Amino acid sequence: MKFNYDIIVIGAGHAGCEAAHAAAKLGSSTLLITMDMNKIAQMSCNPAVGGIAKGQIVREIDALGGTMGTVTDRSSIQFRLLNRSKGPAMWSPRSQCDRTEFIRQWRNVLDETDNLYIWQDTVTRLNISDGRVTGVETALGVAFSCQAVVLTAGTFLNGLLHVGQVHWPGGRISEPASNQLTQQIVALGHPSERMKTGTPVRIDSRTIDFAQTVEQKGETDFHRFSFLPFERNNLTQRSCYIVYTNPAVHDVLRDALPRSPLYNGQITSIGPRYCPSIESKIVTFADKTEHQLFIEPEGAQTNECYLNGFSSSLPWDVQIEALSKIPALRNAHIYRPGYAIEYDFFDPTHLYPTLRSKHVDGLYLAGQVNGTTGYEEAAGQGLVAGVNAHNEIYHLPEFTLSRDQAYIGVLIDDLVTKGVDEPYRMFTSRAEHRILLRQDNADQRLTPIGLKLGLADTCREGYFRHKMHQIESLRKFFDTYTVKPDMVNDYLQSVNESPLRQSCRLRDLITRPNVTCKALMEVVARSFDDENGNVFMPDTDEPDVVEAFEIEVKYAGYIEREKLLADKIHRLEDISLSSISDYEAIHQISTEARQKLSRIRPATIGQASRIPGVSPSDIQVLLLLLGR
Repeated sequence: MKFNYDIIVIGAGHAGCEAAHAAAKLGSSTLLITMDMNKIAQMSCNPAVGGIAKGQIVREIDALGGTMGTVTDRSSIQFRLLNRSKGPAMWSPRSQCDRTEFIRQWRNVLDETDNLYIWQDTVTRLNISDGRVTGVETALGVAFSCQAVVLTAGTFLNGLLHVGQVHWPGGRISEPASNQLTQQIVALGHPSERMKTGTPVRIDSRTIDFAQTVEQKGETDFHRFSFLPFERNNLTQRSCYIVYTNPAVHDVLRDALPRSPLYNGQITSIGPRYCPSIESKIVTFADKTEHQLFIEPEGAQTNECYLNGFSSSLPWDVQIEALSKIPALRNAHIYRPGYAIEYDFFDPTHLYPTLRSKHVDGLYLAGQVNGTTGYEEAAGQGLVAGVNAHNEIYHLPEFTLSRDQAYIGVLIDDLVTKGVDEPYRMFTSRAEHRILLRQDNADQRLTPIGLKLGLADTCREGYFRHKMHQIESLRKFFDTYTVKPDMVNDYLQSVNESPLRQSCRLRDLITRPNVTCKALMEVVARSFDDENGNVFMPDTDEPDVVEAFEIEVKYAGYIEREKLLADKIHRLEDISLSSISDYEAIHQISTEARQKLSRIRPATIGQASRIPGVSPSDIQVLLLLLGR
């Protein structure tokens, strides 16, 4: 057995798994250290992947050659594409997963990855020499040496669990916390603060009256997470179910607020604004008489269900009494109550956009230790950190994604530029170029980058080139083929569109709201007469290809305008601030700007312009100093 590796990844959650897989796949000898090898990639809270904006991140991870998308497809027991009623920039895939199968699939991936090894233990200390990380020490007294460390400890750093007045150390239910690392990392220059998150009760489905619920079935069309067409599974697909709280539930919860750790001073850290506990909901939205809850299966076969929307740290007896007031859950047996957890995180403005520490060479931080919440945000960071750890060791260029390239780029830029004052969750509204960052085109944006990195393999390259060839075939056909009124007017009238008065290109018809690419191709196939010329009819009917092409055409004007805006912003991203060493000496800018710029040390004018407290006039002064 060897004790010297290129890269050591601490923690085998979603960030750690992506980091370790990426680094090893690129050729670095990688050691993944985890407390429990049976809970690799554990879905600590909701057994689901994706959702609003989060689904786009998973598609991006997959497009780059990461793993979360394929593992999700292999373990999915329900798939839905959210926000279909809105434009394609808002469409977001979401998959309910079999929790156990998700872990098994990730473990298989890691076991089959060359250069990747696993060690079950707890890291207690980083070894640092001359400002660079050189290895780690563990609770078992083992010392491993390395050239880079990726810290992805999740909620385990000084984790503290709460159920009512009862509280105990832990990183997850029934799992120990890690109590040694925070103090050392703070001493290295990374300020630490506390955050809080929580999870709901788990319920035995045999004790739920499903007749009192609203069933929510999954979708069975072509949509999925991975761009690889063969990623499927044979798991039993299951429905979710909707129930609602009511005034009686709220009365029970309201009466118990003095016993709530959130309201009696027991918990002082900041919780997620966009995933509040049920007790926070009844306080914040006191006028509401009901809140929607989702009963979600934890697997294809298990009776265990997750009550989405009922996160709570109230005493166990209060949780049970409140649930009994919901008709469908009147006789519910719970496996365990919901709980809250407080944990340490580090100020992410002390990281470079590569997620490398500004204070210790070779040290990378990814996931909830950077103040984020969610599996998807963690996994995206893990992939970036793993690639950059490898690239640093082998003296390769840094890997970063811009805000107009990926939601992952928006996420990391927000973290390292603005910092966090509450658990960070990705939303489509955070991306100013979201019309460019759609879930359908993640492969067109990022697979060429993944191929250049070496993260995307030849199999993915083949499918990507095939897809692009088919899109080009469709583009050629729709750009050149002209239809006559008598060919399409019956169809146009059937979809409430004005009939043609003269011939026009197919491409011009696609821009009409109710006209679809698939239907037009069927109309042309039935109607055209090619005796007088050679008519090229594309042979593709692959729905993902057709959808990607149709979105590109229908929204061409918006997309082009967004690209022009992004290009203008890129001009600021190309102006380096490396020549400015002392912001405190620039008295022409505000005091707040001097303080923020000195602390964050932005790499470019573009990044500086996004720092809260740095005004446009401050940016103008910097541009003048740079001679621009």
